[in-house]
Amino acid sequence: MGSWLTTDFYSIIAAGFVVGIVVGLTGMGGGALMTPALIFLGVGGASAVVTADLTAAAISRSAGAVTHARQGSPNMTLAMWLVIGSVPAALCGPWLIHLIAGGDPGSLNDLLLECIGFALLFAAATYALRLYVNLRRTHDPDRERADPDPTIRPLVTLCVGALGGLLVGVTSVGAGSVIMIALLMLYPGLSPVRLVGTDLVQAVPLVLAAAVSNIVINGLDWHILIPLVLGSTPGTVVGARLAPRVPQSYIRRGIVAVLTMSGVALLDKSRWAPLGAGKDDTHPFLVAGVGVAMVVLVPLAWGAIRRTEGLPMFGAPTVAELEGDPGAAPHRTVSGDGDDTTQLP
Repeated sequence: MGSWLTTDFYSIIAAGFVVGIVVGLTGMGGGALMTPALIFLGVGGASAVVTADLTAAAISRSAGAVTHARQGSPNMTLAMWLVIGSVPAALCGPWLIHLIAGGDPGSLNDLLLECIGFALLFAAATYALRLYVNLRRTHDPDRERADPDPTIRPLVTLCVGALGGLLVGVTSVGAGSVIMIALLMLYPGLSPVRLVGTDLVQAVPLVLAAAVSNIVINGLDWHILIPLVLGSTPGTVVGARLAPRVPQSYIRRGIVAVLTMSGVALLDKSRWAPLGAGKDDTHPFLVAGVGVAMVVLVPLAWGAIRRTEGLPMFGAPTVAELEGDPGAAPHRTVSGDGDDTTQLP
């Protein structure tokens, strides 16, 4: 037992709890936050961290998917086409990255860090785009014209699933970020609860496939997985309970800044040619400069966007206000990896 109760054990629990709170508050999937957090803690190599994070996510999502399925909210045809594209890609992704690395552990670790860094920057961009799309939908006078059963576009939906599956299989980042924004753009009439239900249902086989493939190749480090589950589960519950009362605007813009900084830092750590500072080193002033730029520019850019929608330039709405009903007491449902819905009574 003593070999388990190490500094890393408690560090992972603390990190999982903090990230869990953010997931509960914002509905954002934990992969984009948890994976870089564990890498920066130095609790294991990139492949071990990705495998443990995917396994923990597979455990946490199943119950939510069952709940949504019982409520009848998912569009099962849409979910089916996403799964057809995502599962094979998620199974092949880890093997592909090992093939590219040529079996060398050092090259594999650097390549994974580079892939995760780019995935985080991609997630930051798609998360920001999702916020903008949701803002437009919230203040669209026609937004009540929901289409619960839109005409499915099989080929493009399958391609979206394949892209999300490959990204998740390699990095554990991006299922919600990529797939959710694609669904928002492809099927704008899909109601929020059906959108989230569909995303959550398709995410379960996707993450299971990615986890199994990574476990077969890398094995599973229980010293990372167990404290991760112990910390993240109560954190998510606490965050979800606090969500209706916590201003969301600052938190969500902050996440975009954190993802961007983490992506740049991992690219630096991976020794990516334009940024690399050498093994296990980073350029701290570069990362700090990116953070300062994000802190200054993101609020100004978001404020300008709010002005175009007829809103005050600065504000910090709660979840209910983001959904267009400031007086409602929302019930929050967190999706698998990247979005949330607020069901208003």
